[in-house]
Amino acid sequence: MLLHKKKIVMPQPEEAPPGREQSMPVASQHHVSTNPLRPPYPQGMEMAMFGMGCFWGAERIYWETPGVFSTAVGYAGGYTLNPNYQEVCTGMTDHNEVVRVIFDPEKVSYEQLLKIFWESHDPTQGMRQGNDAGTQYRSGIYTYGQAQGRVAEVSKKIYQGALAKSSNGRQITTELLTAPEFYYAEDYHQQYLAKNPQGYCGLGGTGIACPTAVD
Repeated sequence: MLLHKKKIVMPQPEEAPPGREQSMPVASQHHVSTNPLRPPYPQGMEMAMFGMGCFWGAERIYWETPGVFSTAVGYAGGYTLNPNYQEVCTGMTDHNEVVRVIFDPEKVSYEQLLKIFWESHDPTQGMRQGNDAGTQYRSGIYTYGQAQGRVAEVSKKIYQGALAKSSNGRQITTELLTAPEFYYAEDYHQQYLAKNPQGYCGLGGTGIACPTAVD
């Protein structure tokens, strides 16, 4: 993913471009699983949303996870209505690059998805992830419902404890919020690393495992 010069501070609402009413057109099916990219989804499926830096690599991690039904990349947490990639890259929309995960809780738990989240990127880097710097690369967990919120809070404390015991010792900067509006990213971003196997992925974890209740 290209690097851009941008502000590394959150913009004010009045600074953000207004956006547009039309949602981003995307394919009806997931490029890898062929399951639906947009709702409705089968009964019993649940949603999760994560920001882990560049969303290309984050999405691949989750579509490869057993029990995940579908994934999509998009923008969340900002002011601009239906933003496009160029707007988000200015740093002025306040959106984060996110992956939305549709999963079967009978096959993979939310706690397991959080373990993947913590271990697959570095949640201590603030407004960046590796060489990618900017507000859209911040670490974030966006929860659907109070139960997810509680599990995420506990998971964050557990992983902070694991970091404290390691030689890493840095503080988690992950924002933990109720899930904001999800705006689909452009179709070419969806399942990008399946369409472009040699494409860029800048994700890298801390090397510190995240304990779970079943460890």
